[in-house]
Amino acid sequence: MSAEQGSSKVLIKAVPAVLDHVAKPAIVSTPEVIDTRTLSRSLFLRLAALDKDSPEHTYVRDTLIELNLPLVRYASARFRSRNEPMEDIVQVGTIGLIKAIDRFDCERGVEFPTFAMPTVVGEIKRFFRDTSWSVRVPRRLQELRLALTRASDELAQKLDRSPTVPELAVVLGVSEEDVVDGLAVGNAYTASSLDTPSIEEDGGEGSLADRLGYEDRALEGVEYRESLKPLLAKLQPRERQIIMLRFFANMTQSQIGEEVGISQMHVSRLLTRTLAQLREGLIAD
Repeated sequence: MSAEQGSSKVLIKAVPAVLDHVAKPAIVSTPEVIDTRTLSRSLFLRLAALDKDSPEHTYVRDTLIELNLPLVRYASARFRSRNEPMEDIVQVGTIGLIKAIDRFDCERGVEFPTFAMPTVVGEIKRFFRDTSWSVRVPRRLQELRLALTRASDELAQKLDRSPTVPELAVVLGVSEEDVVDGLAVGNAYTASSLDTPSIEEDGGEGSLADRLGYEDRALEGVEYRESLKPLLAKLQPRERQIIMLRFFANMTQSQIGEEVGISQMHVSRLLTRTLAQLREGLIAD
C-alpha cells in the first residue's frame, strides 16, 4: 500500500463522523471501500450545500484540505532540486490547494485532482519567481517579462529574426514603454557580487568593486573654478577678455594682441599683472 493510500485510509475513518454531524450521506457505507476521489466528491457535494459562515462548512473544508494533501506533496516533489526547504514548498502548494478547493465546482464533471494540480503548481512557481529575483520586482513586471520571453520566441520563429519593441507591444497588447520596462526587468533577476574577480584591460585581475569608481582628477579644479568666478567678474573688461582668449580660446599672446589691438609685449604685462591679482584673491579667500 502506498503512502497516499495509507494517509487516505486514516482520513476516511474520521470522515463519517464529520458527515454525520452535517448530514448522513447515502454514499458513505464502509470506509474501506471508499477511495480518495470518491470521498472528495462526496465532501464537495456536502460543502456546496452548506452555508459558508457555518462551522460545518469550515469543518468539511478543512477535511478536504487534509484529504488532498498528498496531491500537494506530489506536486512539490517536482521542485525538490531547488534550494528552498521542502516544508516551505509544501506550505506554498497548500495555499494553491485551498484556492482550488474554494473555486472547484463538482457539477462540471471534472475530477478535483485534474482541476487542482495546475493551481498548486502555479502557486509554487509564483513563489519561486518572487523569491529568485535579486532585486524586488513587482509581480506585474515579473509576469510581463515571462510573457515577453514567450512572445519573443514565437515571433523570432515566425519572422526569422529578433522582434522589435513595437512588434512585441502589438502582440501582447501593451504599450512600448511597458515592453521596454519588461525587458529591463531581466537585469534584476541575477546580481553579481562586488568581490567577483574580473579580468582587467591590462591583463591583471581585480574585483567588480575596483571598477565601480575611479579618481576624477578634474574634481580638484572645480573648487578653484568656482572661487575664480567672482574674481573674474571684478576684472576690467579688457583684462577679462585677455584671460578668456588665453586660457579658454588657447590663443597666443601675438594673436591676442591682434584681436584686442595692442602689442604682444603689452598683452604679456597685462597677463602677468592680472594673474598675480587673481592669485592673491584666491590666497585671500
